[in-house]
Amino acid sequence: MPPTPLLTEALVLPAPAKLNRLLHITGRRSDGYHDLQTLFQFLDIGDTLTLCSREDGAIRLAPRLPGVENEDNLVVRAARLLQAETGCRLGADIHLDKRLPLGGGLGGGSSDAATTLLGLDALWGLELSPVRLAELGLTLGADVPVFVHGNAAWAEGVGERLTPVELDTPWFVVIHPGMTVSTPAVFGAPQLTRHTPPITMARALQGGAASWNNDCEPTVRALYPKVAHVLDWLAIRAPAMLTGTGACVFGRLGSETQADRLLAEVPEGWQAFKARGLNRSPLHVALGR
Repeated sequence: MPPTPLLTEALVLPAPAKLNRLLHITGRRSDGYHDLQTLFQFLDIGDTLTLCSREDGAIRLAPRLPGVENEDNLVVRAARLLQAETGCRLGADIHLDKRLPLGGGLGGGSSDAATTLLGLDALWGLELSPVRLAELGLTLGADVPVFVHGNAAWAEGVGERLTPVELDTPWFVVIHPGMTVSTPAVFGAPQLTRHTPPITMARALQGGAASWNNDCEPTVRALYPKVAHVLDWLAIRAPAMLTGTGACVFGRLGSETQADRLLAEVPEGWQAFKARGLNRSPLHVALGR
């Protein structure tokens, strides 16, 4: 008999966006991946997942994302991984309210996967540890563990070695220029900076936001002039940076009023929103963790 789920009603959970407030590439590994140093911070905006338990073991996701088969969606992959790990015979109906742009550097897919892992762990009464859930998440993507643990973090390795930090929590205006950046193309570009000298977490934090940069930005600028144009436009109005490999860029503001004013200036054709930086994930607040 399958275990009795702890929760019988629908579980509605956030899957927050993240920003890379700093991103250094410190080396290339023998497996083809890159060693990174980065600062992850959450935003008070993101996707929403609604999860309901099923007795028949089926995993059903709706709606299907354009261009992404359900079996390839990280939500479904996370659910099936959790079933395989635990032998759980329960299934789930999952509704994904997708607000974050695909391939924007905001961690949307990774956050959706983490919310699925934590949500189904609670829904199915599995009680896996955060460490084990993060280990499972890492097999789905390098950004999943930070969403599983739920703290703003200094990250090293491929982004999986995490140390919780407390960052400033400004307002941001995030702009998506309406195009997709290929992460493999960026990391495969010969001009990409790959040997930034490593720094300590203490030194990074001591330098503060004004000293933070993204090593991917010069390469993305060269490969994607439209992203460069958005960065240049934004930099005139606020301290601006690329998040991840893009395509989203963000400007840091001192108040919500300033964010509203900047948002009103964004040209038509660019997707833009305001958000507040958070050091604790809204997912963990919702789950009471």
